[in-house]
Amino acid sequence: MNKLNFTKDEGSDFYKELKEKTEQYFTEKSIRKTGNKTMIFKIILYFSLDILFYGLMITSSTTIGFYTFYLLMGLSVLLTAFNISHDAAHGVAVKSKKWNKLLFSFSFNLQGNNAYVWGKNHNESHHMYTNIEGSDIDVLNNPMFRMTESQELKWFHRYQFIYAPFLYLLYSLNWFLFREALMLVNYSSRTIKIEIPRNEVVKLIFFKLLYIGYMIVLPIYLLPFGWATVLLAFLLNHFMVSILFVGVLGVSHLSDYVQHPLPDQDNNLNMSWPKLQLCTSVDYNADSTFLNWTLGGFNAHALHHLLPYVCHVHYLKILPIFRELVKKHGLTYMEMPYRKSLAAHFGFLKGMGTQKTFNPVRYER
Repeated sequence: MNKLNFTKDEGSDFYKELKEKTEQYFTEKSIRKTGNKTMIFKIILYFSLDILFYGLMITSSTTIGFYTFYLLMGLSVLLTAFNISHDAAHGVAVKSKKWNKLLFSFSFNLQGNNAYVWGKNHNESHHMYTNIEGSDIDVLNNPMFRMTESQELKWFHRYQFIYAPFLYLLYSLNWFLFREALMLVNYSSRTIKIEIPRNEVVKLIFFKLLYIGYMIVLPIYLLPFGWATVLLAFLLNHFMVSILFVGVLGVSHLSDYVQHPLPDQDNNLNMSWPKLQLCTSVDYNADSTFLNWTLGGFNAHALHHLLPYVCHVHYLKILPIFRELVKKHGLTYMEMPYRKSLAAHFGFLKGMGTQKTFNPVRYER
């Protein structure tokens, strides 16, 4: 991974004041930056729903009941990831470091993915060097998609905005079956090579087998519906989770409004880290109570990137402070309705598929 040097600019003063004002808010309210009673309720709620829907699925007596509870469990697990796993990965779901680590590892590993690999690379790569090829783990070099100007423009990329939704259906299956496995042999679509410690390799294999066991093998063994019915439910669940996951996160960093900054040959970037976060993130309906609750604050992505040490349950109170300071320091905060951010995502795919040089659309409120 290429480590970069940032430059001081107006974003530096903005970020300094943002941290001061945020600290002042929590001090005056005498509350912690981590989760509160609302977060504790959400933790209990989402884990309870996971267990409830799995129990109902594994004891289903009808095919329609089996499919219904299987998909509801998948949706509940996804919401658990949005609301619990993510904040726990940043150490802010609860006050205790031990419980954050336990919550993150437990919830993430049980999805058949490796918590260590995702947590380390999410915090040290994606959050640090957002949208920068060779430094951000989430920048892909997938031949089916062209996501940066440095990637070769091929004839079929002009259709990527059309076939993207169909490939998006495979996102979580690819993650479960191939993404981490290919990292083990340094053959991955990620633009950075990853080394996984031996003990994490053992965990990776163990939890993938465990996931197959309770999501496929056990239902086949206990229920009378047959292996084909169970496998179809497994696939439908992954299709649903994939399209929702990409729909929530893909529009934030892959948009025709955002930038993919390039460092110079000495790995210097001509902007500050806070400004990088603002020019690479699009927020949608950031002040929506419903989306904050269901998506764990992912719709206020720029705010999250700048203040990852704050639990999402506080975002709605901090958002006015954030907006005021962005305006004061002459910076651009890109926020819009979801439908506009979704259109901008497909505009990005279309532009990257037809233009060798792609210039972001100028954001105007």
